Amino acid sequence: MAACHIRSTSLPSRSHPLNVSVEDQLDRLRSSQTTSTSVYHKLSGLKVLYDCVEDFLQLPLTQQTLSNEQQKERGEEVLSGSLLLLDMCSTTRDVFSSTKECLQELESSLRRRKSGESGFASEVEAYMMCRKRLDKTIRKCFKNLKSMEKNITSAVDAVSMLREVKEISLEIFQSLLSMVSQTKARSSSHGWSVVSKLFQSKRVSCEAELNEFEKIDAELLVLKSSKDINSVQVQNTLKGLEALESTIQEAEEELEAVYRTLLKTRVTILNILSH
Repeated sequence: MAACHIRSTSLPSRSHPLNVSVEDQLDRLRSSQTTSTSVYHKLSGLKVLYDCVEDFLQLPLTQQTLSNEQQKERGEEVLSGSLLLLDMCSTTRDVFSSTKECLQELESSLRRRKSGESGFASEVEAYMMCRKRLDKTIRKCFKNLKSMEKNITSAVDAVSMLREVKEISLEIFQSLLSMVSQTKARSSSHGWSVVSKLFQSKRVSCEAELNEFEKIDAELLVLKSSKDINSVQVQNTLKGLEALESTIQEAEEELEAVYRTLLKTRVTILNILSH
């Protein structure tokens, strides 16, 4: 994906290069939500989107729209949206980091145990309890998002564009959290328009990653219930855990990059509103 470094003082019409760049990135991210695109590429695409947004925010008309005293509520909506995105990104990053720690502890336990010992019930149970604690964080996050829907107003032009950016961003963060969640949380069929229009009409496809979590969970249940465990079973499970850990590590790094970009965008918005 090409980075966006176009500058212009002209009206940001639908055909304006910066508008086209943002729309193009939005379309790519929407497409990634309906295909088996990897977590890494979704987050990488999200960062590129915000690079384009940063340029879009430099346009005089965009700044005029956001800072207009007669439409102060719309500027405040964009500002509060930027804070929501930072919180969502931070929560997602923390959940992935904690999940990686759970995996690492389980891997360490499995390596210490010898095949033929009386199962791995305690180790697996500790991992599952860790995942359940993370589920509580994820459910709380989704509940907070849903409660914000009623506070959204309608808008056009620059604010409308930025809302679309916010919606696809929230959709991606939600799909990543759903990927980790044991309950495989999904958006309700009632409402959630602010979080994502696409999320309701097209099933989010993190299938490859979801299947990896489900596969590991199934293998762990076998280890937990079996009386005699052979070394091949343990090694196969360890390989799966290590592969999943690697995926999470990549996502963590991309989430950190996205967080820094979101922070930069919020600072830009604050500067616009303060002038």
